[in-house]
Amino acid sequence: MDIKVTRTMTPMSKPLAEEKAGTLGFGNYFSDHMFLMNYTKEKGWHDARICPLTDLKFHPAAMGLHYGQEIFEGMKSYRTKDDRMLLFRPYENAKRWNDSAERMCMPQMDEDMFVDSIKAIVDMDRDWAPHAEGTSLVLRPAMVATTPNLGVHPSDEYIFFIITSPSGAYYPEGIDPVSIYVEDEYIRAARGGTGYAKTGGNYAGSLKAAQLAAEKGFTQVLWLDGIEKKYVEEVGSMNMMFVIDGTIITAPLDGTILPGVTRSSVIQLARDKGLKVEERKLSIDEICEAYDAGKLDEAFGTGTAAVVSPVGKLQYKDKEMIINDFKTGPIAKDLYDSLLSIQIGDSPDPYGWTIEV
Repeated sequence: MDIKVTRTMTPMSKPLAEEKAGTLGFGNYFSDHMFLMNYTKEKGWHDARICPLTDLKFHPAAMGLHYGQEIFEGMKSYRTKDDRMLLFRPYENAKRWNDSAERMCMPQMDEDMFVDSIKAIVDMDRDWAPHAEGTSLVLRPAMVATTPNLGVHPSDEYIFFIITSPSGAYYPEGIDPVSIYVEDEYIRAARGGTGYAKTGGNYAGSLKAAQLAAEKGFTQVLWLDGIEKKYVEEVGSMNMMFVIDGTIITAPLDGTILPGVTRSSVIQLARDKGLKVEERKLSIDEICEAYDAGKLDEAFGTGTAAVVSPVGKLQYKDKEMIINDFKTGPIAKDLYDSLLSIQIGDSPDPYGWTIEV
């Protein structure tokens, strides 16, 4: 793929002071450049380029603004102790990207082209990747429909872009448990819908419940299935796993939850460590019963941002469940340490998950 490169003439100041102070946060800063590429029905994907970070310009009738034809991916690049830049399983993101594109009637992309685009922008702005432990260069590939038309049908034109963001550790003071509220009124997705696609509308539809939960002091919302409102699915930004009587149980990939790259990695690691993992429907009633019986050992989420996020409190209606004395459990801690160590290049990668830029 030929990529035209235009370097910025006015480099921005890198947030080094914030990195040292541990206040980078997540997605607050953006690097000097962005990757752009266009799609039209006539030419397919074309005009791949890296240019200075700038605002995107759309016609007010751009179809992505009106009908939600938009997808994105969540990825990171890690700086190793010996100053290399690593990507984590980018081809899995490429596969999920194409699944999302197919569901939203958007053009798919050759997986090598997708990954090469990621490599190009990471290489261009590698100096923006933070050095401090626990930090990363967050990568946001996205695509939006740009045909100016008010008819309800797929667009003929799209723009693909990648921006990067130097971000701090998700847990500045270490891996700490969070409080989760089980949502039993609103739903996130139903079978046959767009639950498995990484599209903005899924997240917009989740904001109301998340806002109400935040007002009650909870970090995130745990969604139940959209039909019976009985089976646990995922939280706003993570897949969920419950350890019941020593067995890790997580919702199956049946079209209503995001097929997380971290989720599949954690499952592989857990099984290789000799842990029993079940991908099956798990009712909130079964979780409550396990808690009452003293068998709900741990609960944790998995996702790109946090890697593994332990859950210390689960609230379902009037029932409050304090899990593992609101402490990080041994399984969550071990899986977090093991996976992060591979991602940042501190441990050997027997799976071939990491790719150097």
